[in-house]
Amino acid sequence: MSTQKVTIIGCGSIGASWAALFLAHGFSVTAFDINAAAESFVRTFVNEALPTLVALGEMSESSTAKAEDIKFTTNLNEALEGADFVQENGPEKLDFKQQLFSDIAAIVRPDTILATSSSGLTCSSIQEGMAPGSHPERCVVGHPFNPPHMIPLVEVVGGSATAPEVIAKAMEFYSKAGRKPIHIQKEVVGHVANRLQSALAREMMHLISEDICTVKDIDDAMSYGPGLRWGVMGPSALFHLAGGPGGIEHMSQHLLGPLMSWYARKDPVVDEALREKWVRGTLEAVDGRTYQDLAKQRDEELVALLKTRKEWDGYAAAKKAV
Repeated sequence: MSTQKVTIIGCGSIGASWAALFLAHGFSVTAFDINAAAESFVRTFVNEALPTLVALGEMSESSTAKAEDIKFTTNLNEALEGADFVQENGPEKLDFKQQLFSDIAAIVRPDTILATSSSGLTCSSIQEGMAPGSHPERCVVGHPFNPPHMIPLVEVVGGSATAPEVIAKAMEFYSKAGRKPIHIQKEVVGHVANRLQSALAREMMHLISEDICTVKDIDDAMSYGPGLRWGVMGPSALFHLAGGPGGIEHMSQHLLGPLMSWYARKDPVVDEALREKWVRGTLEAVDGRTYQDLAKQRDEELVALLKTRKEWDGYAAAKKAV
């Protein structure tokens, strides 16, 4: 059965962003939250997100989709009626998610896919605490990057009980929603992209603790250095280029060894003093710019980059097909 109706569970910023994306791609969307006030937040968020989705080519300019098309309810049974795919965005608490998934499973069809946006919990840990007869084989992690309606990455991870066909269906669903899903074949805490971020954060804290440079210098080093390249290609492809005509083979023979030594040998001690030092340095770096100003810059520059990447991907695909 193809996915037609999607239910969003939990309507914070992640849930609202998912709702905007799924609506833009023509799915019937129902949003659930125990807090009735979340309805206003969701509708405002979606109305502001839709023009961005048009600019990204995720939605046609002639589309009549609007926030009012989303059905909002505080009744879980009503929210899950007829659902083909559920995207859960609740608190990162294992016992909470285990109970919530059991409750959802008791209402939906046995073939309805249950996906969690969890950034740290494993699918297996949720499955292990579900009630008997909950069909844990249809559960999967579908971890987005914030905001999901703009950042294409979705990390798809199955648990010990997840059926292979569920992974395939989830990958297909996220692809139809314009995302770039990757299948993480082995569970690991934090999945993949967050672990890469964690490695960077570890080294950042070391540099700050040792007074090697300021927080602003670190931000500038990333955003005007490797961050620019990483917005275009992944690290291995860039290392391949770093090897020149000899490519990754040359790079691995001559530069990999030194590269593997350029990091702190011991974990930095992130105590209260270092935490405060980082916070103070970050506030100095943003120099009084408001949350709204920073978010506007991030989103507008992301739109420009994503449009360029989409054009290049189209060109590359056409060239490969010739």
